[in-house]
Amino acid sequence: MSSPYERLFVRKMQNCADDLVNEGASAGVAEPDNIGEALALVRSQDVPESQIHMTYCWIKECSEPVHWVNEHVHDYDEVLIWTGNNPDDPHDLGAEIYFDIEGHRHVVTQSGSVYIPAGTRHCPLGFNRVDRPFRFSALSLAPTYANRDYVPTTSE
Repeated sequence: MSSPYERLFVRKMQNCADDLVNEGASAGVAEPDNIGEALALVRSQDVPESQIHMTYCWIKECSEPVHWVNEHVHDYDEVLIWTGNNPDDPHDLGAEIYFDIEGHRHVVTQSGSVYIPAGTRHCPLGFNRVDRPFRFSALSLAPTYANRDYVPTTSE
């Protein structure tokens, strides 16, 4: 007998590059060579009851700076997560990420995450270097990934 909860499982993650409108060709940025396939962990297209949109991809090695995501704003909260692949030192990212929040540059070299409240300008996002692959995830606290057009105010 089949479980009534089977519909809640994602058994084969689908490519979700077309969902991610702030990255790659959708944003007018060439997809960097060191970015792996964007896969959907859960989203409303696959699990209709889902109230979140969560993706992941592998970030591969690079020795030169790489720009990946343009500045944008969402109408929902978002969490970005980067996880190294060293089981003996889970804090070791093996990379250096740059990430802007409201125009303030942050450099990340350890596994971790950042919470981005709705309406907060964030990115660009890229890599100064990647010594070994790591996993990058984006958790949108909304059923679908979307952005709103950013219009600077006169005070900015």
